[in-house]
Amino acid sequence: MKAVVIRLHVAGLMVGLVAISGCSGRSQKAAPPPPPSVTVCRPAARQVTDYFEFPGQTEAVSEVAIRARVTGYIVKVNFDDGQAVKKGQVLFEIDPRPYRAILDRARAEVARLEAVLDKAEVDVARSKRLRPSGAVSEDEHEQHLSQVKIAKASLASAKAAVDEAELNHQFTNVVAPIDGRVSSARIREGNLVQGGSGDSAILTTVVTTTPIYVCFNVDEQALLKYQQLIGRSGKVLNPGRLKDLKLPVEIGLLNEKGFPHRGVLDFTDNKLDRTTGTIRVRGVFRNNNEYLTPGLFVRVRIPFGKPHQVLFVSERAIHRDQKLKYVLTVDKKNNVVYRQVEVGTLQDGMRAIESGIVPDDLVIVQGLQRAKKGVVVAPHFEGESVAEKPGANRLGDTKKTTGAATTN
Repeated sequence: MKAVVIRLHVAGLMVGLVAISGCSGRSQKAAPPPPPSVTVCRPAARQVTDYFEFPGQTEAVSEVAIRARVTGYIVKVNFDDGQAVKKGQVLFEIDPRPYRAILDRARAEVARLEAVLDKAEVDVARSKRLRPSGAVSEDEHEQHLSQVKIAKASLASAKAAVDEAELNHQFTNVVAPIDGRVSSARIREGNLVQGGSGDSAILTTVVTTTPIYVCFNVDEQALLKYQQLIGRSGKVLNPGRLKDLKLPVEIGLLNEKGFPHRGVLDFTDNKLDRTTGTIRVRGVFRNNNEYLTPGLFVRVRIPFGKPHQVLFVSERAIHRDQKLKYVLTVDKKNNVVYRQVEVGTLQDGMRAIESGIVPDDLVIVQGLQRAKKGVVVAPHFEGESVAEKPGANRLGDTKKTTGAATTN
């Protein structure tokens, strides 16, 4: 009986403890979660120049496909593949013997006709002297005069044949028509080449290397804006005399940082391409060290306007909402604020902000997934510890941290 009573007391005690614990749990309130931590920075002010940027490609000023002008067998190649050549330098030699024989025969024909002309002129002089005495009739005299004319015409034709034979003999030496760099020889010694036709085989090609062109396409909007800016500067943008304005253009190769090569604009096409809405523009570069090779893909930029101060923020702080771009900032109460911005050029991972923020704004650059419009956050500069209590220290001493933020 005592054992039963003890068990009932223990059970009642357990029920009481459970009841007490349940009441104490309801009386305690759950602590709110701390505000999300975000890293911020102040916009960095830089002096910049605005640019239009386009993809482009280098082109040779002159490029010539070397073909034979006469038919014959190649007997000699006088260059190494890829070497620099001068205008007039002999590149290929075609067997000249058949053409020398034709030239000799043409010269001999000239000599024969010169003798015929001399004989005809002597006959005219004799008939003219004997005609008064009646020894030579008028008809015979006229025939002698005709023979002189025929001989002169034949001689002129023969001399033209000599000129043609001399040209063909000269054409057995295939020369470089321009200064430049030669390609490889596509046809070697012992091969027969057909000349005198645009369909004849290409022996090699020669391209100029200094100066060099860079061609690119400019869209209509950029073209109109650039023309407007040139007009404001007091210059007259005459497409036919574009080179006289010495408008700068800069390029960079795919493996280069920035745009280290500088030239001037020298040509713009006479109309826009209707299918693409762009116009072809060309710049010329000295390329004295022949660093630029025809056919390279390059990055092109054209400066416009005067240098001015622009605010920059990290590219990772830029958000996109369809066609709009925006950043998230933190106000004085540590609330996240939505700021629509207009962006400009990209420099070293920093994006220019044309409008939408001011120098004192605190732009969120890290923790963006936790930052929502209107949410209270715990902001701190990079390298600074997060405040233990939300709002207790709004970034601490901003004078000490602003400098570090501008170098972000």
